[in-house]
Amino acid sequence: MVGSVVPRFCGLRLEKAVRDRQKSYADKRRKALEFSVGDYVLLKVSPWKGVVRFGKKGKLAPRFVGPFKIIEKVGPVAYQLDLPE
Repeated sequence: MVGSVVPRFCGLRLEKAVRDRQKSYADKRRKALEFSVGDYVLLKVSPWKGVVRFGKKGKLAPRFVGPFKIIEKVGPVAYQLDLPE
């Protein structure tokens, strides 16, 4: 019983080390994006079935819609967009 617990514990430690290494690789490539008022941005939409389809043509729905103009900056990463009615 004890023998089966130890390898599992070591496996969890190994998984965390692998996850941390992958995170460090991803963080090196990631850059902070900041937008200003008046910029145009694309809006990412979720591909849910049965929900509003944004300009669906054929079988595939787009992953991004827009561009939409930024009206104001609400928070550090939140923006008010000029969306159509």
